[in-house]
Amino acid sequence: MAPACAVKMENVTKRFGKVVANNAINLELREGEILSLLGENGSGKTTLMNMLSGIYFPDEGQIYIHGKPVTIASPKDAFNYGIGMIHQHFKLVDVFTATENIVLGLEGKLDLTEAGKKVKEICDKYGFDIDPNQKIYDMSVSQKQTVEIVKVLFRGADILILDEPTAVLTPQETDKLFQIMRNMKADGKSLIIITHKLHEVLDVSDRVAVLRKGEYIGDVATKDADQQSLTDMMVGHSVSLNIDRPDPVNVTPRLVLDGLTVFDELGVKRLDNVSFTVNAGEVLGVAGVAGSGQRELLESIAGLYPIASGSVTYYDPADGKTKNLVGMDPMDIRKSGIAMSFVPEDRLGMGLVGSMGMTGNMMLRSWRKGHGVFLNRKDPEDLAQRIWQELEVVTPSTSFPVRRMSGGNVQKVLVGREIAQAPAVLMTAYAVRGLDINTSYTIYNLLTEQKMKGIAVMYVGEDLDVLLELCDRIVVLCGGQVSGVVDARTADKRQIGALMTRMEGGKTDE
Repeated sequence: MAPACAVKMENVTKRFGKVVANNAINLELREGEILSLLGENGSGKTTLMNMLSGIYFPDEGQIYIHGKPVTIASPKDAFNYGIGMIHQHFKLVDVFTATENIVLGLEGKLDLTEAGKKVKEICDKYGFDIDPNQKIYDMSVSQKQTVEIVKVLFRGADILILDEPTAVLTPQETDKLFQIMRNMKADGKSLIIITHKLHEVLDVSDRVAVLRKGEYIGDVATKDADQQSLTDMMVGHSVSLNIDRPDPVNVTPRLVLDGLTVFDELGVKRLDNVSFTVNAGEVLGVAGVAGSGQRELLESIAGLYPIASGSVTYYDPADGKTKNLVGMDPMDIRKSGIAMSFVPEDRLGMGLVGSMGMTGNMMLRSWRKGHGVFLNRKDPEDLAQRIWQELEVVTPSTSFPVRRMSGGNVQKVLVGREIAQAPAVLMTAYAVRGLDINTSYTIYNLLTEQKMKGIAVMYVGEDLDVLLELCDRIVVLCGGQVSGVVDARTADKRQIGALMTRMEGGKTDE
C-alpha cells in the first residue's frame, strides 16, 4: 500500500499581475519521504513553497495536510499544521544563544533551562551537533543552519522544506546533513529539498518533482533517474552536461598577491597574509566556506576594500610593466590603463541598478565621478541589444527594469556587460549562485572563452564539482588565510573540503 500523503496541492495557482508564477500545480509529498523539487530559475519552485509555508496565499486551488483541506494564510498557520521552512538566508540574532533563537517568538512564559534540555534531546535524536548555549556569532555556517532546522523541529514540525540547504556547506558537512535528513525521514518526517545540484538530488531523495515555466511537468522515482534525464525534464530538451576545459596556453602572471592583509570596519581581520598568483590564460578558482574572506579578496583587488598591508602587483600585457594596485580605487585602476571587470556577489546592490533597464546598466560603465553625467551615450544600446540576443536574456525590452527579471537573466546582463569591456582580469563572485543548470552552463562557457583569449579569470564558487571541472587551479581559503593551492585536474572534492576547514598559514608554495 502506498504511503499516505503528508501534503497534497491541488490545482494551486498564483499570479502576480499578469504573470502566472504557478499554473494549476498538482503536487504530492508522501509521509516519510524526501522529495526533491527541481526546475529552472523562474519555474515557480520558491513561489509554490512560499504558499505551503504561509508567505503567499494561493489565488486558486486547495492544499491538503494529512488528507484534510486547510487554509494557510500566514507562517503561523503553517506552523500550526506542522510545516516549517528553512530558508537559504538564515534569520538568526547573532548575539543570542542557539536556544534563545530557537524559542524566539514563541508565546507564553518560557524556561530557558528546560528549553535547552529539549533542544539537546532533539539534537541527540537526529544527530545534530550544536551547543544550546553557544552564541550564534561563534558558530560555523553549518551550525547556524542546524539552529534553523532545530527551530522548526522544536515547534513540532513534521513537514520540512529546505531551500538550497547545501549551498554554503563543505562536502563533509553536506554528507552529515543528508544523514540527518535520513534520520528525520526514518522518524516519519516528510521533507522537500530545493537544490540545483543534481548529484545531491540523486543521493538523498526518494522522488523528484519537476516544474517548468510555472507548470508541473511530472515526477519520477529517484532510482529511475540520472542527471541527464532530470536536466532534460527541467529544460524541455537535451542539454550537454560537460564543461569544456581546454588546457591553458601562454600562461603568464597577471596578478601577484603578496602578504595581503585587510581588516573590516570593526577592526576584524578578514584576510591574513594572503599570497598567490593569478595567471593570464587560466581560470583560477577560489573555494572556502562562507565568510572565509572570498568577498574581501575580490573587493580588495578591485579597489573597493582598504588594504592594511601587502601588495597586489599587476603585470601589464601590453608593455610588461608592473603596477601596485594598493591604494587605488576603481576609477584610479581604470585611469591607469588596467582593464579589470568584476561580477560582484550582490548583483543588484553592487553590480546593477535595479530600476534601470539593460541599456541604462550598460551606460553605468561610462559614468564619471565628479562630472555627474554619462559621457558615452552612443554604444550602450548596441551592447544591450547584443547581450539580449547572444545570451538569450528573457525580458520584454532593453528598457525593462532589471529588478523585475529572474535571477538568471539578471546575472546574464551583469556577466555580459563585464565581459564586453574586454578585460585583462575578470573576477566573478558566485556567478551561478541560485541559477538553473542551463544558465549555469552558459556562464561556464563564457568564462572558458575568456580564458582562451588570454584573460586572467578568477571564479569564486560554492559547488566543488564545478570548481574541479571548470578551473585550472584552485586557491582554498580558511578563516581569511590560504590553506592550499591545488591543481584542479588532480585534486578531489574531499581534499578541498578538508582544506576549507583547516588553516595552514598564509603563504603557500605553488
